Amino acid sequence: MQQPHPGVTAPNEDSIAIFRMLGPVFFYFFVAGIATVMLGPLLPALIQHWQIQDSQAGTLFTADFLGQLCGAWIAARNLRGSLLYGSALSALGCVTLSSLSFGNAHIALFCIGVGLGTGLTAGNIIAGTTVPSARARLLAILNVAWGLGAIACPLLLRITGAGGIGRFFFIVAILFVISSLFSTAIQSSRASSDGADTTSQPTSNWQLKQRMPLPLLPLMTFAAAMFLYVGVENSLGGWLPTYAVRTHPSLQASSVAIYFWVAELVGRLLVAVLMLLLGEPALYRLCLGLLIVIETLLCVLVHISAGGILALTILGGFTLAPVFPLLVSFMLARTGNHKRLGPLFASASVGGAVLPWITGVCSTQFHNLRAGLVVPATGAVLLLILSGVITAKPITSPQADVLVADPKS
Repeated sequence: MQQPHPGVTAPNEDSIAIFRMLGPVFFYFFVAGIATVMLGPLLPALIQHWQIQDSQAGTLFTADFLGQLCGAWIAARNLRGSLLYGSALSALGCVTLSSLSFGNAHIALFCIGVGLGTGLTAGNIIAGTTVPSARARLLAILNVAWGLGAIACPLLLRITGAGGIGRFFFIVAILFVISSLFSTAIQSSRASSDGADTTSQPTSNWQLKQRMPLPLLPLMTFAAAMFLYVGVENSLGGWLPTYAVRTHPSLQASSVAIYFWVAELVGRLLVAVLMLLLGEPALYRLCLGLLIVIETLLCVLVHISAGGILALTILGGFTLAPVFPLLVSFMLARTGNHKRLGPLFASASVGGAVLPWITGVCSTQFHNLRAGLVVPATGAVLLLILSGVITAKPITSPQADVLVADPKS
């Protein structure tokens, strides 16, 4: 009988190792989904509670995502620690947030953001490099877990409504503590970011020696795309509930948020099927084109029914759904598990900090939230313009030993 090679792991052992690696990541993304989107359904109540204007409310998003910027910058150096300590820090921020004034709330949101930035970045890298042959599908499933958390957020807010916002933040903090404990099960040796993938080598030895994971042009393009996508998503997810309530007071902010995130979840569940039908680059461009149409309608329609708002909200979430997992898949196909991926993911946090804030500023300046929604619409147009570089097939470097993996792999 043929003896197994001592360096080869048995298939069932590989499956167990992958489960130990990705199980805690999926749970973390569920909890992070709750925390990432919570400002959207909470915003109308917070504006009324603190008696603030839209431009001031936009700074809450800025504090949160500036924290994510700082967290993402350092996350790729220690993936397991990023999940573990990031969860703990977010839990601490949630515990203190409910008792603070408007000004001090920014500090707690910044701490929550730092924890989210480290954990989300580490989780994306782990899921995107553990099994490179299933990269896009695993990232889509990972974002489904995040979407479930985003849906659970307004539902949890409704359940805890009678107990006040404080009970909501306390439950989220407990979930982060549980996530931190689960993260200890991740094997630190496989969650290191010292070089290439542990499962395969999608990048060359030459590339891994470089200070940055990509040449300048694709590096800047991917950074800009990450910036724009997260900015667009959080501008829509954060401000559409407020827009709906102001346009039709009969609507509830939590209900609109649920429609948006359920639509995004359904879209991500269908990503694998849509990729087989259209291919990743075509699906990426198609979703961006449809998103531009939907956002344009939100900006130009003056008299829109409650049903129309809900329909556009659902379509917006659905068309956004495939964009981020595909974007990360295209990027990791070129970079592999590079130890300096943090700045690329940090650029996404900058978008989440800047675009929702600018949306609020434009709304206050023009006394109309429809004017503010021009900001995410412009971001979607720019994303489509950059799609040519984003979806281009990776090429071999002159000094490279191995081809960079094709995004379709």
